Amino acid sequence: MSEVREKALAAKQVTSQLAALSTEQKNQALLAMADALIAQQSAIIEANNVDLKRGRENGLTSALLDRLALNEQRILAMAEGLRQVAELPDPIGEVLETSVRPNGMEIRKVRVPIGLIGMIYEARPNVTVDAAGLALKTGNAVLLRGGSSALESNLAIVRVLHEALAKTELPPQALQIIENPDRASVDELLKLNGIVDIVIPRGGQSLIQTVVKNATVPVIETGAGICHTYIDASADPEMAMEIAFNAKVQRPSVCNAMETLLVHESFAKEHLPALAAKFKEANVEMRGCERSRELVSDMLAATEEDYATEYNDYIMNVKVVGNIDEAIAHIARFGTMHSECIVTSDEQNAAKFLQQVDAAAVYHNVSTRFTDGFEFGFGAEIGISTQKLHARGPMGLPALTSTKYIITGNGQIRS
Repeated sequence: MSEVREKALAAKQVTSQLAALSTEQKNQALLAMADALIAQQSAIIEANNVDLKRGRENGLTSALLDRLALNEQRILAMAEGLRQVAELPDPIGEVLETSVRPNGMEIRKVRVPIGLIGMIYEARPNVTVDAAGLALKTGNAVLLRGGSSALESNLAIVRVLHEALAKTELPPQALQIIENPDRASVDELLKLNGIVDIVIPRGGQSLIQTVVKNATVPVIETGAGICHTYIDASADPEMAMEIAFNAKVQRPSVCNAMETLLVHESFAKEHLPALAAKFKEANVEMRGCERSRELVSDMLAATEEDYATEYNDYIMNVKVVGNIDEAIAHIARFGTMHSECIVTSDEQNAAKFLQQVDAAAVYHNVSTRFTDGFEFGFGAEIGISTQKLHARGPMGLPALTSTKYIITGNGQIRS
């Protein structure tokens, strides 16, 4: 039996046991996991250094190395995420609807675990902890398949979490990680119908599309982040500069970072050179349209391919537009329905943008960097869904549940 199937079956076997755990039992497990991460952070960092060394040798970009890197502060943040999840209300067993039929039959719609969640992701070891915490809190088993570049980090983290779970009521086999870095392990996971209940991919556009196109198991599509900030004619210059700069530079390697800056032509004439200078100071390479390059002469030329690219790096596109409709049309063409922002003092334009832009998160005068489960108060997230079925946006605890109907009566039969 293959590693993938063996571990999937092991996790599947305990799903009914997980569904019966109390909130207190699950919270105790999460807190034990958090404590273990901190207690054994040196071992995790040591394993992470192996991945980082290999990544440098393989030519990973600085942005990808940043996504891969762990330190004491990031491990503390991972542990804090688990503690916050433990403090959140448990959605399992929540009664969503209740009705009583004329024959006296009572129908209740309640939240229940999904079962076994498959998680496929790339070079961010913190996802290992986020996925484990959210899945286990909602009574789900989880089968992880991380990227090969973070293999040693992920294995070290799961070893630590298993040791912690062994001292709780939550069975350690509910958390599984696939060690085989070969692409065939992904292909097999995507076709474990009847064992894996749902697959969630988290990573770049190539990974996500591979999963969507090849899976026979149901998929929740999380989106690549080609995110835009549109600076309208009436935008406050200082606010616009701070929001755009934060959206790109605060952490360019993540999916909610801005990739394209759209600027109204009147604002661009007055302020684009100063804004461009601010980005240059931060070593951001800018690629622009013809009108933007007339205002900033040393800007590189942007191509159609550039506007359709998620850089995850210190690179961004600039496009000068004539009005809000042109900005919305550009986003509709090149956006990935992830996170989009308008900076404006015009309430009518703000309302138009918020209504017409089709994305999981749409912002008015706020950086796109806030599309994040932690920032939304979810404690953590298992991904940011850009689809429209089941869940959309940062996926916290309720997004990892299904529902079932519980019907009670006193002998009713159907005539």
